Amino acid sequence: MVQNVASVMAELEPEDFHLLSGVEQGMRFSEYVACEKLTEFSRLTTEDVDYRLDRCADRGLVERKTIQYEGFKLTFEGYDTLALHTFAERDTIEGVGSPLGVGKESDVYEAQSYKPVALKYHREGYTNFREVMKEREYTADRDHVSWLYTARKAAEREYDALETLYPDVSVPQPIDTNRHAIVMEKIDGVELSRTKLEPEQVLPILDLVLEEMQTAYREGYVHADMSEYNVFVTNEGVVVFDWPQAVPTDHENARELLTRDVENIVSYFERKYPQEISDVDRDAVAERLATDAFDSITEFTE
Repeated sequence: MVQNVASVMAELEPEDFHLLSGVEQGMRFSEYVACEKLTEFSRLTTEDVDYRLDRCADRGLVERKTIQYEGFKLTFEGYDTLALHTFAERDTIEGVGSPLGVGKESDVYEAQSYKPVALKYHREGYTNFREVMKEREYTADRDHVSWLYTARKAAEREYDALETLYPDVSVPQPIDTNRHAIVMEKIDGVELSRTKLEPEQVLPILDLVLEEMQTAYREGYVHADMSEYNVFVTNEGVVVFDWPQAVPTDHENARELLTRDVENIVSYFERKYPQEISDVDRDAVAERLATDAFDSITEFTE
């Protein structure tokens, strides 16, 4: 897990942020930024660059490489710092609290604004960069792609989907985005994978999930990563979250991805609640969703 940088923010000075921004600018062209380039990118003096590099390195915000030349790159903590600084300047958030969820491709924290919100940092590409470059279509047409770009594009993609879908689809309300980070509504619910439903709840909850998928398709998106780990069960119903892999419905693989989403979520219910549901025709369900004709999973169960 990447460390929470909220405690470091108070120690940083304006020139430190200039330095971090300079490293960020240089990483558009190479993984490590040569030390002599940082005066140009940060608009600081050579002496100030050296001083700020030491300060930022001591706090784990930049990483030094000295094999072929002395160069520096942002760590994810450094990138988090830049995004958090922007959110603070915009008065989007006032403070960051404890982790809400930690995954391979994102970290989510509770944050404070005019109400409790969720702060999500995308991590795509940092530890599995080559795999992400092959799988993520938004990196396919670039010769040099840093993990900063990959993570930022994932955040942009998710934020765009949330803005389009909310409030017609039950998704977290998007509030703000910067770089690889998103501030969104904090959902009070339990992840579907950790929920033990009563027998009479099973089919109605599955219906709610499929209805949200149908509405999302009607509004122009396929989630493309549906699973029991991307649905909250709340007192009001369900909330579908985690949309960075969403694709528009005019995408050439949209229907295939919709069918895969149906397969994933229906298979979970069949495995966990075999007494309540079995032998669902996934293709038929996906067809109904795509044509806005789905009513209830009971039409497809024995």
